[in-house]
Amino acid sequence: MSLPDTSASGPMPSSTSAPAVAREEGFTDFTDIDGFLRIPRIVSLAAGPEGRIVAAISQADEHGARMVSTLYELDPEGQAPARRLTASEKGESSPRFRADGTLLFTSARPDPESGAEADAPALWCLPERGEARVLAQAAGGLGILQVADDGSVLAATSVLPGQDLAGDAEARTARKDARRTSIWHTGMPIRAWDHEVDDESPRLVLISPDGELTDLAEDAGTLGLRGADADLSADATTIVTTWSERIPGGGTRTSIHRIDAASRERTVLLAGDDQSEYAGPVLSPDASRLAVLRCTPSSPTSTSLSFLEIHDLVTGTGPVTAQLGDLTPGEYLWTRTGELLVAGDLHSSGAILAVDPIDGTARIVAEDGVFSSLAPRPDGSLAVLRSDIATPARPVLLDSRVVSPGTAADGSGSGAEPTGGTAAPPRELPAPGTVTELPGTLERVSTQVGDVEVGGWLCLPRDASAARPVPVMLWIHGGPHGSYNAWSWRWCPWLAVARGYAVLMPDPAMSTGYGHAGLNRGWPRRPDVVYAECEALLDLALERDDLDGTRTALLGASFGGFMANWIAGRTDRFDAIVTHAGLWALPQQHRTTDAAAGKMRVHGHEEDESGPAQWYRDFSPHRAIARVRTPMLVTHGNRDYRVPISEALRLWWDLVSTWDGDPAGMPHRFLQLTSENHWVLTPSNALVWNRAVLAFCDQHVLGAEPIPDVLPWG
Repeated sequence: MSLPDTSASGPMPSSTSAPAVAREEGFTDFTDIDGFLRIPRIVSLAAGPEGRIVAAISQADEHGARMVSTLYELDPEGQAPARRLTASEKGESSPRFRADGTLLFTSARPDPESGAEADAPALWCLPERGEARVLAQAAGGLGILQVADDGSVLAATSVLPGQDLAGDAEARTARKDARRTSIWHTGMPIRAWDHEVDDESPRLVLISPDGELTDLAEDAGTLGLRGADADLSADATTIVTTWSERIPGGGTRTSIHRIDAASRERTVLLAGDDQSEYAGPVLSPDASRLAVLRCTPSSPTSTSLSFLEIHDLVTGTGPVTAQLGDLTPGEYLWTRTGELLVAGDLHSSGAILAVDPIDGTARIVAEDGVFSSLAPRPDGSLAVLRSDIATPARPVLLDSRVVSPGTAADGSGSGAEPTGGTAAPPRELPAPGTVTELPGTLERVSTQVGDVEVGGWLCLPRDASAARPVPVMLWIHGGPHGSYNAWSWRWCPWLAVARGYAVLMPDPAMSTGYGHAGLNRGWPRRPDVVYAECEALLDLALERDDLDGTRTALLGASFGGFMANWIAGRTDRFDAIVTHAGLWALPQQHRTTDAAAGKMRVHGHEEDESGPAQWYRDFSPHRAIARVRTPMLVTHGNRDYRVPISEALRLWWDLVSTWDGDPAGMPHRFLQLTSENHWVLTPSNALVWNRAVLAFCDQHVLGAEPIPDVLPWG
């Protein structure tokens, strides 16, 4: 099935598609970047057995040094304001409910009984009435993965090499006292995103209702459970988990293993091979079925494709493949009635589908928004976070008549899909962090490139007009498998709109939400294909008389940064280019990234004249350094291991060393973020980054004063 594109085609209000609700006084001033970065952000939801809804809400601390998460209880009726449940300097996160109504969460705050400071998150429990207490702790910290009906908890932790849970704390103290930081590597991988893949052994532990820990996989080694996705059956008898192993060529392969909780016996349930590996196992409530993503390996001719499969663990028949149409699956879970709810990207927006596990057919539960943190409630309704380009993630409640099968929208219980009426619209629940007014409007735009329709979003200042056309920024998203479909705290177009810019955000080739064909269009990572589609949408937009095509900027991060770097050597149509965490010298990046195995599998070695050599010659941005004429702002985090800082260092050297004018007049700039990773996450650094990006564009697009040699906001 191919689901229809229900995105709006004309001007949209600032609260596009958002459910109506009486809002608290919210944020309005997008010229106040510090205030913007201090807006509370709703991170996750949990639903309790009595219908309670709890949200984890993150907010910058006093100094902007870090984000701190706090738990709030929300009113399911949508009337009362959110009620704060926790408060500590270390923060609380990952709320989950037990069947008896006890709220579980993780925190590194001090234990009030012992008064001891914690080095790692412990598992806490908070009864509906009473004080929170530590339920369980481990020296390697605890992360909640699932909660069973009897209150048992599946959690993730780690131990130092050669240790068990009992001796790990003492070994960590000894290592810390000795300031020992060496890592003994025996294979790949050795890095992941922003941290070293150390010699610790990730483990799964089953925590009994009274807090006793059982190590479920003492033979996991350093790789088996690293980054594992795992689930626990409702009766706490069975665990399913991803399990990784090294393969020749520096790669890894992931299978699905089943662990018996009583015996700790581990068996292979779904074995990965050269054609497929697996991710995201989720058991149905009765443990008779398993939902899992089967992922094909990327190759020079096809990107990695994901298929959501449902395996019958009783009969062994199947699997049934979910018929998701163009939806790119993200999060999924089982309902108590036996359907599989799937949230994902769809047509520069998103949707939730309900999948029949018997035949894989799907029906639409919710659309016109990006949905996450799905939390089913006992009455069949669904609490979720909903976002779009104009709206931060907000908690909403979906009516049970929409979510649950077997009941028509008019309540007749016909057993058919909802066709006999209109279900109640989603109800937004009061919570901190509302944005009540935007500095502009949002429009859905699209154009035809060959036989493909390329869509995206245009954010426009309110005062843009033919009499006062505004400058334009073209943003290219990362991934390349991604989509401009939701609110972003790291790349928020409304900060630029408040500054007077229009922001065009295309979803070109390889974007998510357009089926497998969309993901493969332009593969393997063809910047020429992506730019042709982005430029076509830009040219169409510039036909408007309220946009000024003589004042433009190009911005991108990650793959978008690679695109910005590649475009810089091929056109001078932009007045400024901002590249964040961008790839510059591909022969170098492909060998130093933490994803080296996949990069080399797809693109091969640049010395191979059978094909890869030409790809590197055509598409490695560094080969066109002599043709770069546009002022470039390079920004990069030192702890970025996906696109290592060496890319920025080499780009910066190439820009500086090839500038043949007065060094004092060189237009390029480099903002180095020594404590950041692939993303700029620290609020204080995000403040500097946003101000620097906008000021650089102001200087070269609008003719504003240059940024001083010493940053005034550093």
